Amino acid sequence: MPLYKLSFFHFGGRAEISRLMFAYAGKEHEDNLVQRENWPELKPHTPFGQMPMLEVDGEKIGQSVAIANYLAREFGLYGKTSMESCQIDQVVCLIQDLKNAKVKAMYEKDEGKKAELVKIHTEELIPKSLAFFEKMLKNSQTGYFFGSDITLADLIVFDLTWKLVKSTPTFLDSYPLLKENHNRVGSISQIKAYVDAREATET
Repeated sequence: MPLYKLSFFHFGGRAEISRLMFAYAGKEHEDNLVQRENWPELKPHTPFGQMPMLEVDGEKIGQSVAIANYLAREFGLYGKTSMESCQIDQVVCLIQDLKNAKVKAMYEKDEGKKAELVKIHTEELIPKSLAFFEKMLKNSQTGYFFGSDITLADLIVFDLTWKLVKSTPTFLDSYPLLKENHNRVGSISQIKAYVDAREATET
């Protein structure tokens, strides 16, 4: 079995989808939690001066989406056809758009512009994306985004909805199929165990 080492900061962020896949697949890995003060030392040894970084038997991989797609292929979470893989990519890209918009708002220095960006992200971008996801689930008619089993798409959306539901338990009430998918993924024993452990470290 390959030796996996995932390096990122202590919080979830862009590495969380990889951690969820490791949990779901039951694959052992080293979760290298990098302290802020140690990041400058590690940075020159990453492929692009960024994290997360995944090492597979010593081979280094950068970029969170590339890492997630690689693990999804390795763990059988990337669909059964090229079309399903492409459809999964669509969901991943949409999630990345949301993350990029959130990061832009976080680092905006002008308080007026920051408030406007946060409002757009919260009141426009997230509801629009959730509506897209609801439509996808309606079209699939399986309870999963694509095909008849869990894929990277279900897990990466769960990572988003978990945060939303944690802050506002009724957040998904207007998206019944998405809420059902969220509960289905969250009830998988290995995912539940991982989330419970994550919550315990955050309290």
